[in-house]
Amino acid sequence: MQILVIEDERQLARHVCSALYRGGHEVKALHDGAEGLAAVLKEAPDLVVLDLNLPGMNGFDVLERMRRAHSTSRVIILTALGDVEQRIKGLKAGADDYVAKPFSMDELVARVEALGRRGATPKAEDKLTVGDLHMDVHQRRVTRGTTSINLSPREFELLQVLMEEPGRVFTRTELSERVWQREHEYENRSVEIFIGRLRKKVDAGHSQPLIHTIRAIGYTVKSND
Repeated sequence: MQILVIEDERQLARHVCSALYRGGHEVKALHDGAEGLAAVLKEAPDLVVLDLNLPGMNGFDVLERMRRAHSTSRVIILTALGDVEQRIKGLKAGADDYVAKPFSMDELVARVEALGRRGATPKAEDKLTVGDLHMDVHQRRVTRGTTSINLSPREFELLQVLMEEPGRVFTRTELSERVWQREHEYENRSVEIFIGRLRKKVDAGHSQPLIHTIRAIGYTVKSND
């Protein structure tokens, strides 16, 4: 994968680049938020490792502007250990995953590899339909009726899991394990955030919602037809 590391701590950036380079990736590092955003929009890397506390433009602004520009680059944010609010804000802004500082390089590389595997090209015949919601897994395209829906990589992956078994109720923990490959119960908040993001894109403006919450259990995608 082509990976851009946007991190103002230069020594940490060098260590991250070295670890990812040893993993077989093409890696570049920048140390300023505005410069990093310009590079993302020009070069469209497969993945961005994004620190939130950056000079020039903070990581939240970089992420929000990326998504407003419809950048499909996957984003792993680097947050302070225990700073749950920053983590939640980053996920709501469009991040796909996070790693809390201080972190092990093995964990970061594992997160990168997990996102890379999810982004691998699926089988050409994988086309999913629930009601008037259609997903072409190979082309990574989603439409509802005649309207195209722009999804981030994690949003796409979460919706894909739900659409593969329409009507089945997935627990938050199961979705966390399937999509984020995380097992801890506190990660269920990430699932809630992404379900909220999907609802805004998939169900907004439609009289019949397709994404349903089953109270105290989890979530499902189904048509009321």
